[in-house]
Amino acid sequence: MLETPKPTTISYVTAGGVTVVRTDSPVEESVLTGLVADLDLRRGAVLSSGVDYPGRYSRWHLGYVDPPIELVAYGRRIEARALNERGLVLLPVVAAAMAGTGEVVRDEESCFGVDVPESAESFAEEERSRQSTVFTALRAVVAAFASTVDPHLGLYGAYGYDLAFQFEPVRLRHDRSADPHRDLVLHLPDQLVVVDRKRETSMRYAYDFEVGGRTTAGLARQTGPTPRPEVRPVPAPPEPGRYAGIVRTARERFRRGDLFEVTPSHVLSGRCDSPAAFYERLRTQNPSPYEFFCNLGEGEYLVGASPEMYVRVTGDRVETCPIAGTIRRGRDALEDATQIATLLNSTKDESELTMCTDVDRNDKARVCVPGSVRVIGRRQVELYSRLIHTVDHIEGRLRPGMDAFDAFLTHMWAVTVTGAPKQWAMQFIEDAESAPRRWYGGAVGFVGFDGSMNTGLTLRTAHVENSIASVRAGATLLYESDPDEEERETLLKAQALLDTMSEPDPGPSGGVYRLTPSTDEAIGAGVRVLLVDHQDSFVHTLGDYFRQHGAEVVTLRYGFPVEQLDTLAPDLVVLSPGPGRPADFDCARLLAAVEERGLPVFGVCLGLQAMVEYAGGTLDLLPRPAHGKPGHVRVLSSGTAPSDGLLAGLGPSFTAGRYHSLYATPESVPGFEVVAVTDDPSGARVAMAIADDVRRRWAVQFHPESILSATGRAGHQLVANVLRLARSSVPREVAPA
Repeated sequence: MLETPKPTTISYVTAGGVTVVRTDSPVEESVLTGLVADLDLRRGAVLSSGVDYPGRYSRWHLGYVDPPIELVAYGRRIEARALNERGLVLLPVVAAAMAGTGEVVRDEESCFGVDVPESAESFAEEERSRQSTVFTALRAVVAAFASTVDPHLGLYGAYGYDLAFQFEPVRLRHDRSADPHRDLVLHLPDQLVVVDRKRETSMRYAYDFEVGGRTTAGLARQTGPTPRPEVRPVPAPPEPGRYAGIVRTARERFRRGDLFEVTPSHVLSGRCDSPAAFYERLRTQNPSPYEFFCNLGEGEYLVGASPEMYVRVTGDRVETCPIAGTIRRGRDALEDATQIATLLNSTKDESELTMCTDVDRNDKARVCVPGSVRVIGRRQVELYSRLIHTVDHIEGRLRPGMDAFDAFLTHMWAVTVTGAPKQWAMQFIEDAESAPRRWYGGAVGFVGFDGSMNTGLTLRTAHVENSIASVRAGATLLYESDPDEEERETLLKAQALLDTMSEPDPGPSGGVYRLTPSTDEAIGAGVRVLLVDHQDSFVHTLGDYFRQHGAEVVTLRYGFPVEQLDTLAPDLVVLSPGPGRPADFDCARLLAAVEERGLPVFGVCLGLQAMVEYAGGTLDLLPRPAHGKPGHVRVLSSGTAPSDGLLAGLGPSFTAGRYHSLYATPESVPGFEVVAVTDDPSGARVAMAIADDVRRRWAVQFHPESILSATGRAGHQLVANVLRLARSSVPREVAPA
């Protein structure tokens, strides 16, 4: 007879002086089943991954109940609460960490709270994730418990959508004060059951803590049941056609160039008397990379089977897997193959994913080492119970000094649940949706005290209160979207969850595209670049390209005092792309100040349009916007790039990414030489690159930072050319007009 392994114990001290004693005991995997049942009445969570996708996901399963400490945020107020006697031992450590992050508003034996003020100082975009928010308090708590010894201990729970408004100014249409809800609920557990399917182990990790002479050893772990609220009737179903109407409104915004893509949602509801039973059916019938069941207390539950990673951090490696492109499963493998072929041949679905990936790469470029952001999986196919998706896999390496929260915040929230440009898309969502999103579009998962993080997007999720399960579903919209078809897609997504609440689901249970950047630091060494951000979703990838060539880049949002041009003394000013029109950002004011100081300037997309208007030229509107589309760019014979010109090394033609509705014809660009054009499918002839070497002004209508410009490293070559021109050109005397 085999002997049962004996428990083992380890002990270590955290960065904040907390002694942690962990006892490891093997348990049967069935322990987690009982834990799930407990969560109907007790705080805690079960997190699992039910699929294996090599290189992206592997199967795992963990859970806990009765955490001793709970962190809750309402807007900028964050409170730490002790939920039992063990929590009373730990609370002083948490309170001491939080005390320096804001104004203390509660200081009681079992609860400590602070109001975190808005930052008084301004932040460059590269440091934006360090501004003062409730995450400042979370960072302090993690720092107090920091240790590389244990990969499991950390903060587990859910992050709500409204947290983004602490970082991005969005005009709120819905009144949150009438029905205040929690924006964040995190638990610090003191025991975890962890099933590792790779190692074929199932373990219970039980923790005791020693703080200031007090210990949790011997104290009871139970926190008591959470109250079950009253049962309420299920709300009426959504009005048919309303979502299709939102799609039609969005298409007009696409046509104007205000948006490239957007993902609005709406709500369907059903009865759910046992969240635990619902979770067990859901993970059995619809295995997903991020399965979760959270009892958040106060009668509130989240039950989900999300197909999409939000942010995963291991060491300095940050990963995301944006999903865009969806089609219904077939009845069998043969029909699946037909559906997959249809999906992969859809230019609309390819554009959806292209834009999501371009925005995601931009998010990482804000906090990652230049050149480290890579697409390591392109349009990979993932199959779920009712749907087939295409997925990209993107990685980057965090810059020294950046942590998991920087990775988390720079992606807030994922483009796949917001859109592009992100801030304008979030404003559209606030205006179009009928109520605040609450948990939908946020994240669920954990941040480890060892610096790691693993979070999934709150998609395919039921928010359960009063025995009512609310399921939000959305679709990624483009100009090409069919309103009725998009509404049907959202209903299909939501119905997969609603059906699982009561009966079994009858449904059925690629190549790699790799960017390989190479860095040529010599060309940009010593060049200081001021990158002006016009609320764009790609600006940080553009900045990353300049950094890869050795340039020093500082990014400022538009509207800064022009006197900062004198303080920063840039060698080159870069005008980023952006939504809307140049007048929306008062580009003429900045261009006048740049001209007055004789600074070189390079514009991308909106930047080109601003330079054309400032020179007295005119802009037209394409009949159909070109968003996330490849463009065949032809170098003009009259402006064939010499060896030292703007388009040097790009040949007579190349492919580049287009994201624009406004454009200039070659005849409407005074004061510049039009050196490249593209013939739009509408028949319009579009000026794609303009140059004025005398006044040191250059611009392109395409996006060099897009993955659509990656073939032959065209985007990198263009940026290198701009840096070389900025270094080598000197102001020349300009004859009076």
